[in-house]
Amino acid sequence: MTVTDDKTIVRDYFNATGFDRWRRIYGDGEVNKVQLDIRTGHQQTVDTLLGWLHEDGNLTGLTICDAGCGVGSLSIPLAEAGAIVFASDISEKMVEEAKTRAEASLGNSQNPTFAVQDLESLSGRYHTVVCLDVLIHYPQDKAADMIRHLSDLAESRLILSFAPKTLCYSLLKKVGEFFPGPSKTTRAYLHSEAEIVKILEALGWSIQRRAMTKTRFYFSRMLEATKEN
Repeated sequence: MTVTDDKTIVRDYFNATGFDRWRRIYGDGEVNKVQLDIRTGHQQTVDTLLGWLHEDGNLTGLTICDAGCGVGSLSIPLAEAGAIVFASDISEKMVEEAKTRAEASLGNSQNPTFAVQDLESLSGRYHTVVCLDVLIHYPQDKAADMIRHLSDLAESRLILSFAPKTLCYSLLKKVGEFFPGPSKTTRAYLHSEAEIVKILEALGWSIQRRAMTKTRFYFSRMLEATKEN
């Protein structure tokens, strides 16, 4: 399996069966117990991040890139809080769903701006770049390349989340308890926090805040890195 294959699989999955599954998970309708657990975990990660940004007290007018925006779970509340948001996702269907949800919440506002793009094709400069729950779909070498590219887009802050590589989670993954279910068609890659931090520090970033979200079927480590302009 090549890196290119991983990206193709992710795109195809989230434009087909994966879209229907994750739209339900990221929505508020009825889902099974596993999906509800993942929904709860993902929302906790989003809420933690929103808490960080609100705590800083400077969201109004802040430029933010939401790389891998999914259905807009983060982009929409950021726009509601006054940030200027550019949101992208590899899946066309996810972006269309995000636009629909944004219109329902924000009316005909042009903020957020949505685009169908993979991480490598993103361009521009933003005060803050966020990439939540995307690196799990890619192996370490590809994830490292993505982090370097996202770093080039961020002026002051880079926030990443990933599934941490620990003995416990590695064992859970091997026995099929990590993102379980018959509709799982993408690989789930775990990443060493030490390696992620090493990459960020080599690019001139300093870790400011860390958070861990852990439910029965959802595990996500989030890092906030900043640098002086």
